[in-house]
Amino acid sequence: MPKSRLPRATPSRKKQHVDITLTKDVGFRKKTTGLEQWEFVHNALPEINLSDIATSSTFLSRPLALPFMVSCMTGGYAGALHINRSLAEVCEETRIAMGLGSQRQALEHSAYHRTFTVVREAAPSIPIIGNIGAAEVAAMTSVDAAKRLVDLISADAFAVHLNPLQEMLQPEGNTNFLGVLNGIALLVRELSVPVIVKEIGAGISAQVATRLLDVGVQYIDVAGAGGTSWAGVEILRREERSFIDHFWDWGIPTAGALREIAGLRTAGRSFTLIASGGISTGFEAAKCLALGADLVASARPMLKALRDGGKKGLKTLINEWAAELRGVMFLTGSATIQELQQAPLVRYREA
Repeated sequence: MPKSRLPRATPSRKKQHVDITLTKDVGFRKKTTGLEQWEFVHNALPEINLSDIATSSTFLSRPLALPFMVSCMTGGYAGALHINRSLAEVCEETRIAMGLGSQRQALEHSAYHRTFTVVREAAPSIPIIGNIGAAEVAAMTSVDAAKRLVDLISADAFAVHLNPLQEMLQPEGNTNFLGVLNGIALLVRELSVPVIVKEIGAGISAQVATRLLDVGVQYIDVAGAGGTSWAGVEILRREERSFIDHFWDWGIPTAGALREIAGLRTAGRSFTLIASGGISTGFEAAKCLALGADLVASARPMLKALRDGGKKGLKTLINEWAAELRGVMFLTGSATIQELQQAPLVRYREA
């Protein structure tokens, strides 16, 4: 594509997505994450000092102060430069991971490359994750384009987001999903960094996770239902809705997806499991870790905190999550994240 002709559709759509998620009620209407169904078992004899609790972890061979990640949201339009720089600076300061929004626009044109490259400049020591959509992966016959995106941001991993629901409802969506699994397998074989496969809010089932593991994927982000409804975002973007309103609450709740996929480890499989989808507190993050997650990611709450309070507001939110996480660890007798992952949970009511 000639560099003198910038396609307007992708940058405009990316800006619309961010604006809608920050200003409209795009949460699930009837469905929750399912995390509210679970309670920790109180340990009245924790036999640890609160001051000795360690919340550190390792992700993609880089040390983290907390098992948190600001999840994939932005990039590829003019306003994303400030957002991504600010997010990256706070992630670097608090030592948590950061995922970028879809880099599709960077394949179409170089005009907004800076909105992506600024992240590694601002955050040299934390894990940075690139990102592309499943439909683009299905069309790949080589990994050359993906390699360029990895190199563009010096990524530690490359995420493929599975979003068939969003693409189906998006007015300009691409529903050519035949060949996605083969494309993922190609990336796993030939990219120099790990491949993360994630949903964007409708969840991944154990059956789909098994297919991903079978082609070599070692990092899965459940991105379950209960938080931002990307179906809802796309419904709000449409002039004509008709039948599509029924899809607003489509998806597998986060807690259910976590339990199903974590259960695959009993079959001898080893992989990294990331929890995202409607997680809005450190308390909920702790539950995700106890349900089998190795890392917890969040997007909309982090972006809203940045919008409302700047970098200071975002840092305050992350510190609040950290304090809640440490509190849960103390009250369950968990000195480390690994011990928290073994802490007992009780399901006290059905959905």
